Amino acid sequence: MRLVRHPVLCNYYVTYRCNARCSFCDIWEKPSPYIQLADVERNLRDLKQLGVSVVDFTGGEPLLHRHIHEFVALAHDMGFVTTLTTNCLLYPKYAEKLRGKVDMLHFSLDASEKEVHDRGRGVACYDFVLESIRVARELGERPDILFTVFRENLSDLEAVYRDIAQPNQLMLILNPAFEYNNVATGEQLSAEELDYLSAFGRRKGVYLNEAFIQLRRDGGNHIAKPVCRAASTTLVISPSNELVLPCYHLGEQKFPIDGNLVELYQSPAVQGLAALEGRLPQCEGCTINCYMQPSFAVETSKYFWQALPSTLKYNISKGTWKRMLTR
Repeated sequence: MRLVRHPVLCNYYVTYRCNARCSFCDIWEKPSPYIQLADVERNLRDLKQLGVSVVDFTGGEPLLHRHIHEFVALAHDMGFVTTLTTNCLLYPKYAEKLRGKVDMLHFSLDASEKEVHDRGRGVACYDFVLESIRVARELGERPDILFTVFRENLSDLEAVYRDIAQPNQLMLILNPAFEYNNVATGEQLSAEELDYLSAFGRRKGVYLNEAFIQLRRDGGNHIAKPVCRAASTTLVISPSNELVLPCYHLGEQKFPIDGNLVELYQSPAVQGLAALEGRLPQCEGCTINCYMQPSFAVETSKYFWQALPSTLKYNISKGTWKRMLTR
């Protein structure tokens, strides 16, 4: 049964540019402009009208945009729950300006050892993560550690949890790696490794959406009976001020917004493409977390009930449920 029939999340790409070269991502290879403040202001008003509650400012590396603090502040002051993920190379520079404006601030860290993390990210950023943790805590911020899980770093979870997340009283978010297009992420987790990850996710101070694990056990999205609701739950806005459908990773079509996001979203062309969510040939086997998370939240299914405990655990810990109630 569908519980929510309007979009709940906006993935707002401020730029596709990135100062890292992660082996499991191809976004940094794309040429890209930067979003403009006037467009952000208009689009945020329209997002509010459409019922969106969470705005994720993303990239690329979002802190490459010199006005990122203005975008986040504007969205936060309008009542949106704001999220931002960074590799931390620029966080110490922007920390004071971002203070109090990011509800879900994620620092990417995939290993406990500097050499291993930096090799996976293609740039020396491990020391910047540790420095960013120190700076954020001094400012009274509560960032999370976002750990992208592969087979080769699964054994490193314990050290990151024990030596970095817990001593700094930070939530450790487990983000199982996913494949898309031609980006290789190595061998998929085995059934035993999924069981280990699931058990780890039940620890204090750890967040893992259990429905992500179940979806992988089930072989991902199936086009004959899709669980993905990407296009109806999530609006993807590009740095060129385009609406991207059905999701960023497929990017079948891009529609210029031109100051009319509400009208565009409700147009037959967009709604027709949105109706194909989870049903395109490329959607078979998909496990992309950033679209499955809202998909699981808007209709009752086994994934809804499996996602609910961890979602409540995280939002209670972070206090973001209060922001949701006061929108």
